Amino acid sequence: MNRLDGKVCVVTGAASGIGKRIAEVYAQAGGKVVIADLKLDAAEATATEIRNAGGDALAVAMDVTDEAQVVDGIAKAVAHYGQVDVLVSNAGIQIVNKITDFSYADWKKMLAIHLDGAFLTTRECLRDMETRKTGGAIIYMGSVHSHAASKLKAPYVTAKHGLLGLARTVAKEAAAYGVRANVICPGFVRTPLVDKQIPEQAKELGISEDEVIQNVMLKDTVDGEFTTVDDVANVALMLAAFETNALTGQSLVVSHGWYMQ
Repeated sequence: MNRLDGKVCVVTGAASGIGKRIAEVYAQAGGKVVIADLKLDAAEATATEIRNAGGDALAVAMDVTDEAQVVDGIAKAVAHYGQVDVLVSNAGIQIVNKITDFSYADWKKMLAIHLDGAFLTTRECLRDMETRKTGGAIIYMGSVHSHAASKLKAPYVTAKHGLLGLARTVAKEAAAYGVRANVICPGFVRTPLVDKQIPEQAKELGISEDEVIQNVMLKDTVDGEFTTVDDVANVALMLAAFETNALTGQSLVVSHGWYMQ
């Protein structure tokens, strides 16, 4: 069984959805988890749940697009636990629109959350890891859209492709001090983010919500099933616990066969 005993794990966007489940699984595996989220009250609620279940958790407020908040949040994690061993860069949003209807503000907002946030959190965690030289893991939450494209998602697809480049660069730069960097690429996971997309895509494409689910989201899976938060969290645990540079600079697609590489 993969264990994270004593490892300090920062998870962004961890108050809900995939991030919350990863934090819970990490805590169950012995990790000390830092719940970093835009909403401090929601982060505190998740941290309390984990502590009540016997885990060790700290909540920090973090807008991943705000350099000062990222610097401060990682500093709080290091001050509290003494180090950072694992980063899961998970915070993300979705805005669906045609390229010709996309506002520049929405484009920049999407890239800022997914890419700037990944860079800033990576930089701060690597600064701690580089000083200690005891290894670590950086895990980015990509998507099948790190490899494939869909209509109406130009900035999301662009950002998720960009995470592959960042992970590969981190894998090369940080290998000298034992840090691995990988990307998890889930298919559609039934989170509030996806639930919000279903009626939006139905409206944009002029089809029913059921047709969006079956003929758009799950059409190319092997079993017509959504990927689950547990599917993603279990892969995140494996990547965090893996101890050598044998597995670095890679992307693992978790999509019920929607995308095969």
